[in-house]
Amino acid sequence: MHVPLLTIIDTIRQFGWSGAFELFRNGVVAGSIYALIALGYTMVYGILKLLNFAHGDIYMVGAFIGYGVLTALGGPLHPVIGLVPLLIVVFLCAMIGAGGLGVAVERFAYRPLRNAPRIAPLISALGVAFFLENSVLLLTDGEHYSYGTVFLGAPKNLLTFGPLLNPVFHVAGVPVTVVQMLVVTSSIALMVALTLLVARTRLGKAMRATAYDREAANMMGIDTDRVIAATFFIGSVLAGAAGVMFGLYELGPEVYYFMGFLAGLKAFTAAVVGGIGSIPGAMAGGLLIGLVEQFSIGYVGGQWSDIVVFGILILFMLVRPTGLFGSTAIQKV
Repeated sequence: MHVPLLTIIDTIRQFGWSGAFELFRNGVVAGSIYALIALGYTMVYGILKLLNFAHGDIYMVGAFIGYGVLTALGGPLHPVIGLVPLLIVVFLCAMIGAGGLGVAVERFAYRPLRNAPRIAPLISALGVAFFLENSVLLLTDGEHYSYGTVFLGAPKNLLTFGPLLNPVFHVAGVPVTVVQMLVVTSSIALMVALTLLVARTRLGKAMRATAYDREAANMMGIDTDRVIAATFFIGSVLAGAAGVMFGLYELGPEVYYFMGFLAGLKAFTAAVVGGIGSIPGAMAGGLLIGLVEQFSIGYVGGQWSDIVVFGILILFMLVRPTGLFGSTAIQKV
């Protein structure tokens, strides 16, 4: 199979400026979500040199927690409180729930294997991922859910979220809606907050010290177990927020037990492309992967987008394994 070059050129001509901006808009929104998930990968790897492959499923659980809270508060069309308080409660519950799950995973699945060979925590991470996926599968019977559904017996294909779909402004005739602005601005705010936390707070200094040399940090009086648990909590909080953002943005029935698998792989790709272990790299990598994915869908075809994204992962691993913002690790002797 191949994609003829003339077909791609014709597609680009047909899209024009409005089509290009629509793809750019979608890429920035998707990239913001990938960036938040990628931050969890890069934070854990920076401190433990561990690839937490269960992180994508924590994102999935966060999306389900948000859905459950939204349902309990009356749904999008008949909320028992105002829209802004409703969104705040949904975000807070999903973020705290996902954060607590991340801490539990670290405590029971990773901490006992901290001094084991590296393959052991990797296998444990895969086991946790399968456990979370299959637990949610049993609880939901594999059903797909939508944040935009009118709840309490209404059909699941009735998708509306009222004012969140109102346009804020237009560019080249393409609307940018409230929910799209919400996703992007919330992601930027969380990324800035994380950057400030790591750079300017006592916990951030402890995280940087633990990442540089865990044994030396212990000898200097830093409670590294507490720092590592806090790192898992913060990364999982960001994943929970990303899960709610995805549910709000993708109003189709896209919340289901396996949603974290592919999103987790793309976020991991974003972390590698940006430079795993680098917080700015995770942000830049997420946006890059989101843009590449959406432009591939528009100009090449949806069936090719995943091939292009993971082809970029292979290319970076071969040409620049440290990523865009990564640096060569210093070998301690």
